Amino acid sequence: MALFNKNKSGGFMDVIRCDEPSYLMWKWHPSGSQAGSNRRENAIRWGSSLRVKDGEVAVFVYNQANGVVQDCIEGPFDETIKTANFPVLASIVGLAFDGGSPFQAEVYFINLARIIQVKFGVPFFDVFDPRFLDFGVPTAVRGTISFKISDYLGFIKLHRLRNFSLDEFQAEIRDAVSRYVKSVVSNAPAEHNIPLLQIERKVAEINGMVEAEIGSRLAENFGVEVSGVDISTIEIDKGSAGFKQLKSVTQDVATATIQAQTAVNIKDTQDKQRIEAENYEETLRVQREEAQYAQHKHTQSSNFAAFQVESQTAIGVAGAEALGQMGANGAGDVSLGGGGFNPAAMMAGMAVGGAVGQNIAGTMNNMMSGVNQPPTTPPPVPPVAFNVAVDGQPTGPYTLQVLKQMAVAGQLDPSSLVWKDGMSEWAKAESVEELKSLFVVPPLIPTAE
Repeated sequence: MALFNKNKSGGFMDVIRCDEPSYLMWKWHPSGSQAGSNRRENAIRWGSSLRVKDGEVAVFVYNQANGVVQDCIEGPFDETIKTANFPVLASIVGLAFDGGSPFQAEVYFINLARIIQVKFGVPFFDVFDPRFLDFGVPTAVRGTISFKISDYLGFIKLHRLRNFSLDEFQAEIRDAVSRYVKSVVSNAPAEHNIPLLQIERKVAEINGMVEAEIGSRLAENFGVEVSGVDISTIEIDKGSAGFKQLKSVTQDVATATIQAQTAVNIKDTQDKQRIEAENYEETLRVQREEAQYAQHKHTQSSNFAAFQVESQTAIGVAGAEALGQMGANGAGDVSLGGGGFNPAAMMAGMAVGGAVGQNIAGTMNNMMSGVNQPPTTPPPVPPVAFNVAVDGQPTGPYTLQVLKQMAVAGQLDPSSLVWKDGMSEWAKAESVEELKSLFVVPPLIPTAE
């Protein structure tokens, strides 16, 4: 491990360096010494050289009156140890005899560049779905964690370098990671709304949760920087009673949910059809009333003369009745002997009679003049209309134009029952001659050869 050089006094010089190809932390021993045998194990000769590669740090641990002291030399460094370039010697060089005897210090090399990978496995443990807490499903997790030492001062502070064992350190890391992974997976269904039966497909999501959870914890508790977590698999024990019970319950819930949603969809469709049918019916009712009102007005306009005669005749009849009432009350009697002559009543009767006479005369003139007028135009023929059965109830009647729109919208099909005035019973739309054209599907367009 070390090279030997003779100094002026004939002693041997040591080269303090780490030649281990793969290590995290390694303790240097002088040439020819045996670990734990004597103080020669930690003896460093005056004039020895120190070589620290880039990505390494050398830690010198030695005793002073005030306790154990540590000095760190970061690489790259390659020089002969002197008090000028190695300040620690100013404190311990007095221990050397005439500058030719060795001084005591332990030297540890810490690898800052190496990334350590530790595989971990969490054996089956029960995980619960928050919706069904009665069924625990055994779940196992396997993966790998990668870490390195970036804060070597913090690492040294947390660990006793003299008793450091990489195997023990990796075991501690593995145990800690397993605890954190188990905690994250156990809480994932409740905290992140992940169905337990689908947790095997959520490896990527849980992997990110684990990295966020253990990164700060390992830095605080072990002085290492986590460079990556790779959960290779999350396995559910599908043969366990808990898995079978949970799967049965969730299937029942899923089936009930689908049935309920289907019922809601059917009701929505029926309500929509009913509302559309009612809207059609109301629209047609308004159209019929407006058409009847327009037809009535058209008839009055076409037969205005007759309407005028009827009105004038009614006025004449009312006037005649009023005159008859006046006679019945004695208003028109003339009795010279008895003093019954009433001039005012007589004048009123004459006025009414004149008005009635003029009214009747005007009516007769209009009737006579109307005889010579050209004949009026007959009203339009009422359109053909059918009633349609919807959910066992008759709706309509609808004109052929409206029925065509209903057929296009899918609200009328060949099997729909229809009826119109004159039919003895309800019949399918496809059997009614006037409606067959509504369901004709054009033939396919021939392709060019």
